Amino acid sequence: MQGNLFNGEPLSATPTPDLPLQPLQLRAWQQRIHDHQAALFRGDRPTNSQGDLFANASQDPATGLDPMALTPLPLTFWRWPDSPHQGPAIYLVLDRPSDLDQPLLLYVGETGAADRRWKGDHDCKAYLSAYGEALQRCGLPHQLSIRFCTDAPSDTRARRRMEQQLIQRWQPPFNKETRQRWATPFTADV
Repeated sequence: MQGNLFNGEPLSATPTPDLPLQPLQLRAWQQRIHDHQAALFRGDRPTNSQGDLFANASQDPATGLDPMALTPLPLTFWRWPDSPHQGPAIYLVLDRPSDLDQPLLLYVGETGAADRRWKGDHDCKAYLSAYGEALQRCGLPHQLSIRFCTDAPSDTRARRRMEQQLIQRWQPPFNKETRQRWATPFTADV
């Protein structure tokens, strides 16, 4: 029973338990992301994007990057004794839900040291852990992978510009720039 704030009844001091996501909610969240990204994975021009009359596609590296052409690695790759990638890179975290036609691009990042980026603390690791746990609780399979594009600029500003172009194009739900769009339940804005 909940107390009444205005008549002196005591309010419960025990916090309400976290309400777990239900399978239908989680699938609906994935479907919304899929609806935006599927055309991009197929190579189609997205129907909800506004074209730029003066843009030259060859000047936008984000339009030429095919995430599926990159080698998938397990998220634990950073524990390997030898890293498969060195130096500057753009990295992409994907999931491949079995009931969707295309994968989901969950996160885009950039680094000047691909072999060291995930060895320390990284917010995305926590988001992916919460996402994986939610899927597991709901009995939904997942196939998380990380992919590195080492054909990235060595200049930090240019690499970050490329990262932002990819984020704007793909709208990955775990990037801070797009969390509100997807109402991402696996992140904590502090």
